[in-house]
Order: sequence, then structure tokens, then C-alpha cells
Amino acid sequence: QVQLVESGGGEVQPGGSLKLSCAASGTVFRIYAMGWYRQAPGKQREMIASINSLESTNYAIFATGRFTISRDNAQKMVHLQMNALRPEDTAVYYCAKFGSGSAYGAPDSWGQGTRVTVTS
Repeated sequence: QVQLVESGGGEVQPGGSLKLSCAASGTVFRIYAMGWYRQAPGKQREMIASINSLESTNYAIFATGRFTISRDNAQKMVHLQMNALRPEDTAVYYCAKFGSGSAYGAPDSWGQGTRVTVTS
């Protein structure tokens, strides 16, 4: 059974940075694509970024240039570096695993989420 555990959320001022991490267990991590999603209050969950098994990345428009996804296969971790944070980035952030090495379709496993609040 795959387990995904996020960490690194918290409160930050506008313009600040946070680095989210996700630790995976119970799977052969390196062969799967991974992603980060978020859900703001009253809104649908949306994709932020994904990284496939070959470490090719894809970003939502709002994340391009501000957020960076990376993975450490040896540690079974995926990270999301977030810079220039805005109040509209306030949300619960989720780590997700895809069912293959490609980040197509919907993820098949989710973490419990970590809350990010951007406020002055």
C-alpha cells in the first residue's frame, strides 16, 4: 500500500517562499510519475506540477516561473519549491502518485495534504 506524507506547509507573507516535501513508502518510487495539486477553499482541486519517471516536468500556468518540482528517487521524495507566494496561493497542497511513469490521467494515490497560508 502506497503512503504519501506531505510536510513543509505553514504561514508565509506575500513574496515569501516555502518548500513542500512528500515522502513516499510502499512502492517502487522511481518508476512512477508524481505530482502536486492544491485545493483552495470553495474551489476544485487543481494540478500544480508533475514530474515523470524521466524527470520531465510540467507546470500549470500559475506555477510557471514561481514553483519548481523535483524528485529524489534514492530518498523516495518529491519536493515543491514555491517562491514569490501570493495570497491566492493559499490552499491545501497534496502530493499525488500516478499509476505509471507518465503523468497522464488522474493520480491513483494521494497524501493527506499540508496547508499553506499566504497572508500579511
